[in-house]
Amino acid sequence: MTLASIRQAPKAVLHDHLDGGLRPATVLELAEDCGYDQLPATDAEALAHWFREAADSGSLERYLETFAHTVAVMQTPEGLRRVARECALDLAADGVVYAEVRFAPEQHLERDLTLDEVVEHTLAGFREGERLAAEAGTPIRVTCLLTAMRHAARSREIAELTVRFRDRGVGGFDIAGAEAGYPPSRHLDAFEYMRANCAQFTIHAGEAFGLPSIHEALAFCGCDRLGHGVRITDDIFDSDTAEPTLGLVANYVRDKRIPLELCPSSNVQTGAVPALDKHPFDLLARLRFRVTVNTDNRLMSDTDMSREMLKLVETFGYGWSDLERFTINAMKSAFIPFPDRLRIIDEVIKPGYAVLIG
Repeated sequence: MTLASIRQAPKAVLHDHLDGGLRPATVLELAEDCGYDQLPATDAEALAHWFREAADSGSLERYLETFAHTVAVMQTPEGLRRVARECALDLAADGVVYAEVRFAPEQHLERDLTLDEVVEHTLAGFREGERLAAEAGTPIRVTCLLTAMRHAARSREIAELTVRFRDRGVGGFDIAGAEAGYPPSRHLDAFEYMRANCAQFTIHAGEAFGLPSIHEALAFCGCDRLGHGVRITDDIFDSDTAEPTLGLVANYVRDKRIPLELCPSSNVQTGAVPALDKHPFDLLARLRFRVTVNTDNRLMSDTDMSREMLKLVETFGYGWSDLERFTINAMKSAFIPFPDRLRIIDEVIKPGYAVLIG
């Protein structure tokens, strides 16, 4: 199993940040177009290296500082459309057939765009990318998730924005940003609004902060998925034995089939886990949690879905059947209608892996 062969496998990604996946050359060109002069490097290779090095700090807060530069060049209609278009194309070229890409509209208002305009231009870019990818023979479906920043106070407004665009390409809602000091319950009004409107949402929880964050996201907020959720292992005991013991929260997550949006490379970079071979992905997979493989931020982690899968293969010895299971886990958990999920699984993912498995 090689990187080239894994690129041929159909993939589904649920946790990919739009402002964390720009092409370095695009950052430079958009910065020049909009007059942004704060970039730390002036050529694409050096800029890519800077993003990776800055993100490797082992601190979530330091990791998040890198986004100041990408968000700064995504303040115009042209910038938003281009970044969304290239995002769809880059994912499709990597073999991704279904993607959920999230971003925070409230961070893109510096050039006097409205929240609705920010979403409209971004969705237009995704549709352009889908069209070009289909023409290139690498079809992809992209669903947009709208994120509210947990340190701000606009989550209800962003939840309403999500519902307003639910039939135009927006599939769900999320909160993101530094966890410590900003618990999910701080945004309870937004989550109650989403539930009242039968709308789906995920919550960044259990990444930098432990089990209380996960418990709040589930018990108080009622999330459909957990963004990262890697710290669910705080509620798994005797994990080095043949029969680990699960606490109440871990049992609930497994029994209810709450999807875990695990991001291996990113989790190491932010210090959520010390090293890839210490990542609980394999433990959770063996215990039959609904684990999914995700990129988080392709620019900051210098990664894509194929490389994330290859790292898991090399670290834990997975085969094609394992990668197929993780992919189907993701597709089952997607924020699109059930018939659409089933069609992609039956008509795209399973046939694609059947060829690879032989």
